[in-house]
Amino acid sequence: MDLFTTFDIAASGLKAQTTRLNTISSNLANAETTSTPEGGPYKKKSVVFQSQDMPFNKHLQKSLNEQGQAQGVQVVKIIEDDSDPQRVYDPTHPDAKEDGYVEMPNVNVMKEMVDMMSATRSYEANTTTIKSAKRMLIKALEIGR
Repeated sequence: MDLFTTFDIAASGLKAQTTRLNTISSNLANAETTSTPEGGPYKKKSVVFQSQDMPFNKHLQKSLNEQGQAQGVQVVKIIEDDSDPQRVYDPTHPDAKEDGYVEMPNVNVMKEMVDMMSATRSYEANTTTIKSAKRMLIKALEIGR
């Protein structure tokens, strides 16, 4: 595996974690949204990742070098949580039903914050990988002088 493959893999991780952070941000922003255009409360969204093969030239290089194929990551889809909404008693709320209960989104703010911290750390790890590979390339070029 060369250093350029490292850039490809880390870049795919950066893109995937950016999507994950945007989804978490959407969940946090809508944690109190009781009415959506689709009807009912906001539904929590989650990102599904899958390994991603690198382009054809990487496969060819693998065949020539007989090394394991490097894989990046990609977002396959963003799914909605279909669990029942939380029911909170608040008869003064504009979206309250006749029994006084309001259907609130199924977003747990604490879990979302922990998930955001995890995604941020993963993003930082990929950034560090790119910076390290860049430093190695620069050092390799300096040796050639």
